[in-house]
Amino acid sequence: MAIKQRSKSLKSRSNELSDTFFQLKVLNGKERLDDQFPNFSEALGELGHRPLRASGIEIFQLNIGKLCNQTCAHCHVDAGPDRRRENMDRATLERCLEIIAATPTIHTVDITGGAPEMNPHFRWFVEQCSALGKKVIDRCNLTIIRANRKYHDLPDFFAEHGVQVVSSLPYFSKTRTDRQRGDGVFEDSIAALQMLNEVGYGKEGTGLQLDLVFNPSGAFLPGDQQTLEAEFKRQLQRRYGIVFNNLYAITNLPIARFLEYLLETDNYRDYMQALIEAFNPSTVTGLMCRNTVSISWDGYIYDCDFNQMLDLKVATTGSRHIKDFDGELLQNRAIVLNQHCYGCTAGAGSSCGGEIA
Repeated sequence: MAIKQRSKSLKSRSNELSDTFFQLKVLNGKERLDDQFPNFSEALGELGHRPLRASGIEIFQLNIGKLCNQTCAHCHVDAGPDRRRENMDRATLERCLEIIAATPTIHTVDITGGAPEMNPHFRWFVEQCSALGKKVIDRCNLTIIRANRKYHDLPDFFAEHGVQVVSSLPYFSKTRTDRQRGDGVFEDSIAALQMLNEVGYGKEGTGLQLDLVFNPSGAFLPGDQQTLEAEFKRQLQRRYGIVFNNLYAITNLPIARFLEYLLETDNYRDYMQALIEAFNPSTVTGLMCRNTVSISWDGYIYDCDFNQMLDLKVATTGSRHIKDFDGELLQNRAIVLNQHCYGCTAGAGSSCGGEIA
């Protein structure tokens, strides 16, 4: 079943799912009493993983704003053109830089959104992180490169600073891509990928890494990542002359607009059951929350981007905002868990870098 396209975010539509507390009620069977599932924390406890603890802080991830030029139907961020207020300011970014510079274990700065490039301080921040010698990842929706003339030089900017570009592309066909992300998205995405290739991204010997992200377009888990990558490479090269490095298969988590889709199409129960039945204990040690902190546009600290979108702040009460950032407290913190965590531990697992196990 196709995902219904939305022109506005949950928040601007005053949808009850824009309330993270309501989402958590749904996930925990308190809103839909017939949809109660085994507790994820208890499932981990039975394996001896409770509490699940961080293993350090290696990746500093920032969601620098929910403003986006697209309103994708599956978006767990509920981003869109109408989310202009939620944009990280210069002072917050400067504090993030202080933390990054003072924490030697942080080797990667992972910048996401929305469309992070729409933040007015994005380029300055990338330059500063690059100057610190940190690896910088930009999670780019591709179409932003084509959205406006002021973004047309992004491929050159990325290349100049050695930014790793991670881009969503639901499929190598127009129909499936536009159905998930909006009319015209596929053609703009292909053009943007060609522009990135032109400056060296995805090509051997350049050191410029271009990775794609695959999200299923419906209520099912992604297929085998290695198989998908081989097919994407074959089809994109044959049809459009496009090359890239890696493909990450990421499971859609039942959050925000994807949760809305599951509920509207009566797929919620079956999808949650599928995640639970696919629970894979071998994914637990590799979960991204264990070596990552995720920072919201307003400076609060979370274990991961998904917890951020449900407003589940870190358990370290003395260090929940970057103004009180305490690396020692955070590096061995207990991870905050909830029912959506079944998504990251299903099958081969799912993280910002794709499969885990």
